[in-house]
Amino acid sequence: MFNDIKDKVCVLTGGCGVFGSVFSMALINAGAKLAILDYKQGRCESCAQGIAKAAGAPVLCAVANVLDKESLQNAKKEINEKFGKIDVLINGAGGNAPTATTKDEFISEDNITDLSKTFFGLDLNGFRSVFDLNFLGTMLPTMVFAEDMLGRGGSVVNISSMNSYRPLTKIPAYSAAKSAINNFTEWLAVHFAKANIRVNAIAPGFFLTNQNRFLLTDEKTGELTARGHKIINNTPMGRFGQPEELNSTLLYLISDQSKFITGIVIPVDGGFNAYGGV
Repeated sequence: MFNDIKDKVCVLTGGCGVFGSVFSMALINAGAKLAILDYKQGRCESCAQGIAKAAGAPVLCAVANVLDKESLQNAKKEINEKFGKIDVLINGAGGNAPTATTKDEFISEDNITDLSKTFFGLDLNGFRSVFDLNFLGTMLPTMVFAEDMLGRGGSVVNISSMNSYRPLTKIPAYSAAKSAINNFTEWLAVHFAKANIRVNAIAPGFFLTNQNRFLLTDEKTGELTARGHKIINNTPMGRFGQPEELNSTLLYLISDQSKFITGIVIPVDGGFNAYGGV
């Protein structure tokens, strides 16, 4: 169905994460030449080898930090030498952290004497690291890798979130960063339009990952937390998504089948964003 993806050189940041591993298999199965990025040498090599073995096709591991432009430029040089110029960039690096998460959802008379669990108790470095990882970790790879697309055309796909539409309690840094991704996606799509470089984003709904599991499930029982129940109750399809359910949207956005589509953010969320709760 997406035959034109065959032999396109695709770079995937965050390629060893939950979504990244699933995206990798989809890209390889579509015939892409795939380079995954991770900042840890051993993990990157192990991940690439595992994907290559499962898919029966070579995968290039390029070690780079999405917040370090020089390391990204070095990775680009390696990718160009082994695969050629880059056609597609998927900005998959991102995530939340407990240090940028409030323990309480609201400030009320019950907790006003102890603000450590509220917005006022957030760790500034934790907040900054989450925002930088998600926003600058999308901007810098685009600045480096999209240069190959000038004069040739190409596709950039950013990973946004439901938090970009409806900020969730407890995670202000992640919500703010993903909202910035949406705006940046639209801005860059306009900026790149005459160069035939398309920029779009996917906004996943709720998927159980290592980053949010501590918020959505009880570590001891494995049962949903109160927050997990809230999410399911506000998702019309009544379940969490499966990472593989993002693949068709990703492949569509990087395929020539969407060559007149740029500057959009597609929710893949089981109806969460459309539901008003009534």
